[in-house]
Amino acid sequence: MNNIPPNINWQDDFNTGVQEIDEQHRILVKTLNEAATKLASDNSQAQALGITKELLAYALYHFETEEALMQQYHYQQQDELMMQQHLKQHRSFSRQVLAVREQLFAGKEVDTAELLDFLYQWLVNHILKTDQALAKVILAQRLENK
Repeated sequence: MNNIPPNINWQDDFNTGVQEIDEQHRILVKTLNEAATKLASDNSQAQALGITKELLAYALYHFETEEALMQQYHYQQQDELMMQQHLKQHRSFSRQVLAVREQLFAGKEVDTAELLDFLYQWLVNHILKTDQALAKVILAQRLENK
């Protein structure tokens, strides 16, 4: 059995102040924690496929939300470089999860502890850095438009 990393505990630092983003982040954290619990008792190929499918589907929905907000709040005009980096991170995450799914479909073993560690690290870093930068632009404009 793989060593499953401990759950992510929600921290105040994760709050961006943008309600729709924060709600979705909470769901992502909860989904990841549930995935870790499931994989701790059953790290089969079928379980890993189900979990990666669910995570990828929700992540894509979340990315669409953030990218719509980028458009709505003209993020490109505010910080083109940061927006491009943000989009690149979304695409890279999706590619990496798809690569894991391809491995699973091909019958190759996947280290679930390593997978969860990647997902945890990616999510926490993305929330604390990239999403916080986007949130600052959104919140400044929302305050301006009040």
